[in-house]
Amino acid sequence: MTRSDPPRSRASAAKDSMTVELGAVIVAVGPDGPRVLVRQPDTSRPAALPSGPLEPHHRTLEAGLRTWVEEQTGYDLGYVEQLYSFGDANRHASARAQPGRILSIGYLALVHEDKPRRMEASEWRSWYEFFPWEDWREGEPAILSAVRDGIAGWIAEAPRDERKSREERARVTFGLPGGHWNEELVLERYELLYEIGLVPEAHRDGAACWAPREAALMDADSLQADHRRILATAISRLRGKIKYRPVVFELMPPRFTFLDLQRAVEALAGVELHKANFRRLVEHQGLVEDTGAKTSKTGGRPASLFRFRREVLLERPASGVGLPPVRRSAKT
Repeated sequence: MTRSDPPRSRASAAKDSMTVELGAVIVAVGPDGPRVLVRQPDTSRPAALPSGPLEPHHRTLEAGLRTWVEEQTGYDLGYVEQLYSFGDANRHASARAQPGRILSIGYLALVHEDKPRRMEASEWRSWYEFFPWEDWREGEPAILSAVRDGIAGWIAEAPRDERKSREERARVTFGLPGGHWNEELVLERYELLYEIGLVPEAHRDGAACWAPREAALMDADSLQADHRRILATAISRLRGKIKYRPVVFELMPPRFTFLDLQRAVEALAGVELHKANFRRLVEHQGLVEDTGAKTSKTGGRPASLFRFRREVLLERPASGVGLPPVRRSAKT
C-alpha cells in the first residue's frame, strides 16, 4: 500500500499557478513619428500596453488578443504577428501583487492611426518617449551623454577578467568605444541598461544592479511590469523587417507621396535618409506605382501620389524597402 501525497493548500496551489497574458504593441506613424498605444487607467502607476489574460472561451491566442484590444481600445486590428513569449519569474512583481507565474505572449500590430472609440484610459505616445536614445533623425540624441557615463563607470569598475567582455558588449550595442550604431539592436541596448541599473524598472523589480537607483535615466518614460522590454522587442522586429518585407505600407494611407513614405521609414528606423537614394531603392524594388493624382499639401509644387503595389507580394518573397545599412559613429 502506497502512501499518497498530502493535498496542497489553496495558497500553495495559487502560488504554483500559471496565467497566460496576451499583450499588444500597437504601432502607428503620426506626423511626429512612430506612436504606440498605451493604457493608463490609474495615473499613479506607469502606463501599460493593452493586454488581458487568455480565457477558456478564446478560440486561439490571436483571437483572445483581438478581443482584449477591441474591448480596451475600440480597435479592430488588421496586421498582427506574434513577437515572443516573456516569462521571467519577477516580471510582474512591480505591476500587481498576484500569486503564481505569468507567461506573457507579445504581439506586434500595425494600424493606420485613428482615434480609438474608447479613449478614457488609452492614448497614443511616441515610442521615443520610452527610448529617446534610439532617435538619430536629428543627430546624436542628447541623452546618450548620460548613457555613456553610466556604461563607462560600469566598465571601469569591472573585475579585470570581465572588463574586456563588458567593453565588447558596449561596443556592439551602443557603439562604445569607437564602434558603430546598429539601429536594429533596440532590445540588446535596453537589456544592457536594465542589467546595469540605468532604467528604473530594474530597481523596481529588485534586480541586482551596478548603478544605484538615483542613477537611473529618468528622462525616458517607463512602463508597467516588463512592457518596455516587450516594446523594445517590437521596435527591433519592425526595424529589421521593413528592410525585407513591405510592412511599412501597413502603416501608410492608401495614397501617399514619396516624402510621406520616406519620413515614415526614417521615423521607424530612427535615422535620416538621403532623398534621392531612398527613391531609387523603392523604385528599383517596384514597391509603388503612380496613381496619376497630385496633392498640393506639401506646400511647394504639387507632389505625385503613389500607392503600394500589392502584386509585389506574389512576385518575390523578399520585398522590403531595401534600406542600406545606416551607421552612426558614437563619440568617444
